[in-house]
Amino acid sequence: MPAARRSDQLREVLRAMTADVVVDEVLRAARASSPDVARLPETENRRHVRSLLTLVLDCLDRGEPPDDERVAAAEELGAARAAQGVPISALLRGVQASRAHAVRIAIARGRAAGVPDDVLVELVLDVDHCTDALERHIISGYHTATLQLSRTARDVRTRLLRRLLLPGAADPPSAEELQHAGLRPDGHYHCLVSDVTDPVQARTLEQRLLRLGGVHGLVDGRLTGLSARPPATDEFTTTALLIAAPAVPLGSLRDIHALCTAALPIAASQGRRGVCALTDLAGETALGVQPLLAELLSTALLGQLDPADDFHHELAHTALAYLDHGQRLGPTATALHVHPNTVRYRLDRLAHITGLPLGEPAPGDRSTVLDALRAWWALHTWLARACPPRPVRRPAPG
Repeated sequence: MPAARRSDQLREVLRAMTADVVVDEVLRAARASSPDVARLPETENRRHVRSLLTLVLDCLDRGEPPDDERVAAAEELGAARAAQGVPISALLRGVQASRAHAVRIAIARGRAAGVPDDVLVELVLDVDHCTDALERHIISGYHTATLQLSRTARDVRTRLLRRLLLPGAADPPSAEELQHAGLRPDGHYHCLVSDVTDPVQARTLEQRLLRLGGVHGLVDGRLTGLSARPPATDEFTTTALLIAAPAVPLGSLRDIHALCTAALPIAASQGRRGVCALTDLAGETALGVQPLLAELLSTALLGQLDPADDFHHELAHTALAYLDHGQRLGPTATALHVHPNTVRYRLDRLAHITGLPLGEPAPGDRSTVLDALRAWWALHTWLARACPPRPVRRPAPG
């Protein structure tokens, strides 16, 4: 349909289709349709969904087929997925699910805005025509990149890395394949997982990691590697985040990689950058894979707290800070910029409301390290799920 025939209401609907809420809905549909796509970092999926929506909407607005610039962008999307090891069938499932869900959103919004049904039908036909053209170029970019990658020793090493680390991969590499890639079959290697997903940035960081020895490449969309030597903290103080595991035999690396991948978002949520040892995140990582148990514990210990109550948020933040500072009043008060008596009062109030005793132990108290761990886990879970998050009030000291 020529752009001139579009109603003002439909133009407004289409302009709003790249809003974050629409991108998030389409993103969920794409990830649900393709496990291989869902394994990639969510930020990478979001970037490509937004890119695809922008390409389609731009073609619709101009009322013309994709030009050279849009074709190049579509081919780049396909090439990026090839470099990340996503099968072409999984890529197409994600694209098609994105298209279908975006069309449903556009129709619903168009009807709500008063756009006639016959105009919406023409819009659907135009979307299909435009997306089909872009899909052909995505496939072309994917196959071109695959052919280029298959000619390089680097891709051979990357595919071997994926076989070593990903569940459900092919048979383990032979001793000859390992030696050809520069790995010793009887060697011990450090698994490294970064938050770098952009292929250009990945190559830059990979060049630095190669000094450690080993094999590196994109696994599940993130720069990942096996290094013979551990990365020094002062050598990789970059804007990237790098989870580093202790050295283990090759046969143990698949499980270690899963742990590093689980630790990555935890370290990111703490604002960490540079090298972060997996063992430093052992507690948070172990607890993070048990969300149901965390919810049960939080409800059992803190069920009397009200997520909508600012004062209850304040009590929970104070109790968590108290545990994080070794259950010492002085350091906790300093961290919160309050008087120690204020910390003591809040802990007493929390105990009165929930029955959770966190204050100074009474004579004969038999609380254990596990009791403190349960309280810490429950508080973290309660604060994470409290909606909407509310700022902690900072009363005057004392």
